Amino acid sequence: MSTLDHAPDELLVAIAATVESEQSNQMSLTVVTGGSVITGRLAPEAVWRQRVAEVLTDSDSLGAFSGTFTTPRPPQHEHPTHLHFHVARILQGTTGIPETGGMYRVAIADVTAWTVGDFSYSDR
Repeated sequence: MSTLDHAPDELLVAIAATVESEQSNQMSLTVVTGGSVITGRLAPEAVWRQRVAEVLTDSDSLGAFSGTFTTPRPPQHEHPTHLHFHVARILQGTTGIPETGGMYRVAIADVTAWTVGDFSYSDR
């Protein structure tokens, strides 16, 4: 499904809005999108963008793209439209890819199933 096929899940929008307003990175979430399972922790968009910019800046061949993520942009939507995962993995069988976790941006409207919690972290 694409973002045009259905309205985004109101609960998921509320979770994303809370992450944005609290500036917290402690919310663990697992989503199904495009047939893939992504599990990790959500980050506020500004924090996510900054981290991606840092990774790109450190790259010899991709440094020129870092400014794309640090350029301030005016709010375009009343509610969040994307989930911003950090230290996240795409689950493939019993393996999480990448092992160290990655940075993923997922359109909320493209999420077909989700659950609170993360298959790669323990809060104990």
